[in-house]
Amino acid sequence: MPRSSRRRRDGSHSDESFDRLLAGWKRVEVRRGTQWTVQPVSSVQAVKAYTCPGCGREVGVGVAHVVTWRADGVLGDTADLAARRHWHESCWRIS
Repeated sequence: MPRSSRRRRDGSHSDESFDRLLAGWKRVEVRRGTQWTVQPVSSVQAVKAYTCPGCGREVGVGVAHVVTWRADGVLGDTADLAARRHWHESCWRIS
């Protein structure tokens, strides 16, 4: 049965996006001494527009890109994932 992202009666919250990002194909890369988790997003999965931190331009709907977040953050996985960023693949490669 699919999980719900609605608030439960006990006040807890099921973060479907956290589960979805942790699942699937991803890799860890090191950039400037920091470990980053990198997960590709296919054009079919890209259903929202984001601003690329590399070039400042829009990563549009339907554009394949990568999502990155720190793999070695001290505040834990939830905080690192909340600070994730969507990059154009080429911008991430040259960063």
